[in-house]
Amino acid sequence: MALVCVEDYEKEALRSIPKNALDYYRSGAGNEFSLSLNVEAFKRWRILPRFLRDVGGVNTACNVLGCRLSTPIGVAPTAMQRMAHDDGEIGNALSAGKIGGIFILSTLSTTPLEEVAAAAPNTIKWFQLYIYKDRSLTESMVRRAEKAGYKAIVLTIDAPYFGARRADARNKFKLPPHLGLLNFQGDQANSVKSMEGSSGINEYVTRQFDPAITWTDVSWLVKFTKLPVVVKGVLTREDALLARNCGCKGIIVSNHGARQLDSVPASIEVLPTIVDAVGNDMTIMLDGGVRQGTDVFKALALGAKAVFMGRPLVWGLAVNGQKGAEHVLELVQRDLELTMKLSGCVNISDITQEYVAHESQFSKL
Repeated sequence: MALVCVEDYEKEALRSIPKNALDYYRSGAGNEFSLSLNVEAFKRWRILPRFLRDVGGVNTACNVLGCRLSTPIGVAPTAMQRMAHDDGEIGNALSAGKIGGIFILSTLSTTPLEEVAAAAPNTIKWFQLYIYKDRSLTESMVRRAEKAGYKAIVLTIDAPYFGARRADARNKFKLPPHLGLLNFQGDQANSVKSMEGSSGINEYVTRQFDPAITWTDVSWLVKFTKLPVVVKGVLTREDALLARNCGCKGIIVSNHGARQLDSVPASIEVLPTIVDAVGNDMTIMLDGGVRQGTDVFKALALGAKAVFMGRPLVWGLAVNGQKGAEHVLELVQRDLELTMKLSGCVNISDITQEYVAHESQFSKL
């Protein structure tokens, strides 16, 4: 069967990924209400096309935090990608580079950040970070990312603890023995490798993540690093304003793939509020639920400057390694270009709020 959309890749991937890894990738928190909401919420926005415009060609080039891109579509930080395929993080980094988008490397990577940087030198790479109890570990990660040529630090703020991921608890999830969390070195690497609890990752989080961090720590990071800091996990206007006041340059509106707290809103639902609060001062981006070009178009119309996909790239890897990941990105990119042509938009800057309306607007008619 020809693979023509992300859903096709997902169906194929479900047949090939071992259950332990598959449940880790696809599951959400609690009853997984927010997991389904991430995708469903996009359907509540309608596209309002304009016609009889010259759309003989479209241009998806854009500038995000000083990075010149060919597309606003990027790869979200996703942990342990080599569980899906040995190409893993390097495969996804090369795939993002091929279409000219951003690749964000997870701290919980199964490939060291230096190896990813060396293998994909032409890809624009950002590094996702947690603030650890051991601040020297945090500092070391940041300095390594700076030295390796990453262009931004993406600080995840929504994980003082990991959410109730029932599938991982049932499976007693842990990494396959041939893989490791390879951004950790020396004693830290040995400590991570030795975790054998009901969920090795949850045990790691309990030991290492600092649940006492506050916005003061974000200000510390902004001052400490030479790179722009993007906070990932913002869902409210209030936190967006605090991020701006701390000196952060960007926000990724995100609910962590609905893996932290169930019943939170979908990313696309709160995007307009956050753009309204700080969109003139910061670069606003989004992840969560993006599956096709129309989703990208809607997010851009509502004020996002870039969007990131996580699970779809895992499905691509699982089906055909790097080539599968490349094809997933190409499918969504082509769908975005077609959506632009059929909506009357030639450039990314043409995609504004006048091109979308919430379904509630039509229910009043």
